[in-house]
Amino acid sequence: MGTDAGWSDYEGGATLGGMGSQGGAIVRDEGLRGLLRLTYEADDSRSFHVVTCGISGWLAHPRFFDNAADALHAFESMKPALEELGTTLPEGGPRSTADGRAAGPLLAAFRVRFS
Repeated sequence: MGTDAGWSDYEGGATLGGMGSQGGAIVRDEGLRGLLRLTYEADDSRSFHVVTCGISGWLAHPRFFDNAADALHAFESMKPALEELGTTLPEGGPRSTADGRAAGPLLAAFRVRFS
């Protein structure tokens, strides 16, 4: 699957301008297949920029930046890695303890790579 294959505005763009989970205004919010999500929040008054990536049932991982350029670069660069990780995990979260154990190292490696 290539970058941006199927990524679209989350909830048709209805979340844009609202408050994000980290306290900034949502500037960009995209999802893929209802399972993956990338949200960019900003508050320029305090040099606050955060990109939160999520995999339904598995991961919510925020990354903090002090400028928009770095945050937007991260937003785009995380898409292919998030897509790849999403294809390795059972849809919607672990269905067994074994699923959770198998996913642990994959999720940890992703978080370390994008910390």
